[in-house]
Amino acid sequence: MANWKEANRAPEKRLRLPVSERELAELGGKKLVYVRTVFAHEVVDDLIDDETGAVIDIPGDTTLYSVHSGDGQRIALVGDRALAFAAARQHEMNPVSVH
Repeated sequence: MANWKEANRAPEKRLRLPVSERELAELGGKKLVYVRTVFAHEVVDDLIDDETGAVIDIPGDTTLYSVHSGDGQRIALVGDRALAFAAARQHEMNPVSVH
């Protein structure tokens, strides 16, 4: 039988060190993606059609949603939050919001 005092002892506190960027990127594996709000003027360089080279013309204060992999690389840019989450899930990823 376990000693009552041993079983009810407060758990020891562990020293928490800051998480490195690499550890944070690996936290969710390749399936965790981050969705954050951006304004069009912040991502104007990414608003170019890859096929034609045409600039997608939208007002600079338009809210867009940027989907990032764990290492911070942008993998998608969409105009609707629900679409960002749905697209990530459709590609078997787990989206989370970042503020």
